[in-house]
Amino acid sequence: MIYYKTEAEIDIIKEGADILGRAHGLIAKAIKPGIKTIELDKIAFDFITESGGKPSFKGYNGFPGTLCISVNDQVVHGFPSNYELKEGDIISVDCGVFWKGFHSDSAYTYPVGKVSEEVSSLLKATKQSLYLGIENAIEGNRIGDISFAIQSYVEGFGYGVVRELVGHGVGKKLHEKPEVPNYGKRGNGPKLVSGMVIAIEPMINLGKKSIVQEDDGWTIRTSDRKPSAHFEHTVLIRKEKAEILTTFKYIEEVENSKN
Repeated sequence: MIYYKTEAEIDIIKEGADILGRAHGLIAKAIKPGIKTIELDKIAFDFITESGGKPSFKGYNGFPGTLCISVNDQVVHGFPSNYELKEGDIISVDCGVFWKGFHSDSAYTYPVGKVSEEVSSLLKATKQSLYLGIENAIEGNRIGDISFAIQSYVEGFGYGVVRELVGHGVGKKLHEKPEVPNYGKRGNGPKLVSGMVIAIEPMINLGKKSIVQEDDGWTIRTSDRKPSAHFEHTVLIRKEKAEILTTFKYIEEVENSKN
């Protein structure tokens, strides 16, 4: 069953999403060669809890971290660890905040120092595909319209679209109906109605679409060991234009200051 949010509930999600965005901004500042991914996790945990929120992921089905941290060929659900980031790595950071009874969910893939042109193009295209998906997240469309927009764009570059993992509804639960695949046909799937809140999250591989799960039971990586990118926003369906509830503003402020 799909749960539609009231304007008051949407305001709560936005408040939590601002905490989430600020946490991402702090992580963006800290990402550099030599930092351990467990240190990034602590930064996020401390900020979210000091702000009065709770990390959505910590303890979720036994997940150990505040952040899902996935480096290079890891797609999603990687554990924070003692791995030290290196120049040329990419790192997907997925985080959720639980605030006043509601979750928000957002992910961003960061370059560590200077990355190859090939990888930089993957990051750009994956981020752009997220916004193309969001453009289709309007009342009267269907989930497949979002899926098609993402798939058709990234496959134009020869990238692989992960099939087994999808976006989702978000609200009182971290994962609600409907599922939001990153591949599909226009006009297919559940109809989009104002008040639906969904997490759209393209997971795009430089190589093949196929993935494998590591022995830890969580970490997903590409089967061909090529890099993967992941970007995510929590989005509200409205009549003429989707409203993005999460924000990359704090990340982009940091990234622009580095350039």
